[in-house]
Amino acid sequence: MEQIRRKRRKAFVEEKACVACGCCAKVCPVSAISVWKGITAKVDQSKCVGCGKCAAECPASVISIREVEA
Repeated sequence: MEQIRRKRRKAFVEEKACVACGCCAKVCPVSAISVWKGITAKVDQSKCVGCGKCAAECPASVISIREVEA
């Protein structure tokens, strides 16, 4: 029997380009984003629901929402 592969949306941060402003963390409804050591934002993929609020809020436009296998 063939398994159905499901895809889910997740947020990804271009860590080298992130300015660590924290705007994304403030708007995340599930607290999946944190600013790591004042250097970059990190996404906890186990919490991320892929809503896209962080990407819309990011002033540096370094967050993308991608489909990944569940």
